[in-house]
Amino acid sequence: MSRVTKEINKMSLAVISFCGRLVLYTLVAVLLFMGAKKGYEFGYSIFYAPGIDKAPGVEKVVTLDGSESVSEVGKLLEDIGLIRDHSAFSIQAKVYGYEVQEGVWTLNTSLSSKEMINLLKEAPEGDE
Repeated sequence: MSRVTKEINKMSLAVISFCGRLVLYTLVAVLLFMGAKKGYEFGYSIFYAPGIDKAPGVEKVVTLDGSESVSEVGKLLEDIGLIRDHSAFSIQAKVYGYEVQEGVWTLNTSLSSKEMINLLKEAPEGDE
């Protein structure tokens, strides 16, 4: 190989190496940004979880037999459209000391997760 060909190969390799590192750094930056965004959204949903709807919202009846776990209650509330994220609800419930009890409650889609937890901590309808 001639000296010129060696120099061209060397420069080509340097350009390819630079482009590869640039793609790698860009990918890492995008992943970090997306991770930070998802982390912020999850934290926001834990500390400030507004209701699904604005007032007056829709009332929905929730019936618990007392054997459900907090996670199962969160999934139930998410399935019937009262909360957005059952994982955030489970964390909030543990922070606010919610323990599942048997009963029937009427909850509204305009309530925040914290308000729902406070209602679920109270005596169920008909037991007052």
